[in-house]
Amino acid sequence: VVVPLLQNLSRSITRLTPQHQREAIQHQLDLAGNPYDLAKFLGIRVLYAILLGGLGVAVMIFGKVGLVQRLLLPIGGALIGYVLPLVSLRGRIRRRQTSIVRSLPDALDLLTICVEAGLGFDAAMARVADKWSDELSIAFTRVLQELQLGKLRREALRDMADRMEVPEVSTFVAAIIQADQLGVSLARVLRIQSDQMRVRRRQRAEELARSAPIKMLPAIAFLIFPA
Repeated sequence: VVVPLLQNLSRSITRLTPQHQREAIQHQLDLAGNPYDLAKFLGIRVLYAILLGGLGVAVMIFGKVGLVQRLLLPIGGALIGYVLPLVSLRGRIRRRQTSIVRSLPDALDLLTICVEAGLGFDAAMARVADKWSDELSIAFTRVLQELQLGKLRREALRDMADRMEVPEVSTFVAAIIQADQLGVSLARVLRIQSDQMRVRRRQRAEELARSAPIKMLPAIAFLIFPA
C-alpha cells in the first residue's frame, strides 16, 4: 500500500519541480554515481521532511516546550529532513571522487601497458573495467557501452569527465582527445599521463603527511598533556 503511494508522490513532485532544479539535482546524482533515479530522490527528500516534521509536531504536542519552540520544531524538522538527503548525496560525491583519484594512477599504468602491447584504446579500457570493480571501472564500462551505441569517443569521454568533476580525469580526457585529433601516439600520451599521476599521488601523500601533526595537536593539547 505504502510503496505505490510513495511512487505516485515522487512522480508528482518530479513534475512540479522546475526544469533547472531537476537538471541540477540530476547532475549531483551523476556525480554520486546515480545511487537513485531523480523521482526516487525527490520522493525521499519529501518523505524525510514529512517524517521529521511529524516528529516535530509530536514533540510540540506532547513535550513541555515554550511557545517559540512549538512553532520552530515542525518547521525546523521539515527543513532538516528536506536537506538531509542532499547532504548525504554530497558525502557520496566526495567519497566517489576520492575513490576515482586513488584508483586513477593504477588504471593509467594498466592502460599504458595494454596500449604498448598492441591493444586499441577501447580494448585497453575494457581490460581495466574487467580487472577492477570500483567507481573508475564502472565509468569505463559506461563509456564502452555508449561507444557500442554509436556515440563518438571524444563525446563519451567528455561526458565521463563531466560526471566526475575530478581535475585529474579532465586532464587525462583532454590529453586523449587531443592525441586522437592530432594523430599522436596514444601510448606516449598515456605514458606521460601515468608519470604525472604518480607524481601527483606522491604530492598528495606528502601533503597529508604534513597536515598530520596539525590534526594531532588538539588531541595532544586537550587529552595527553592534561593526563
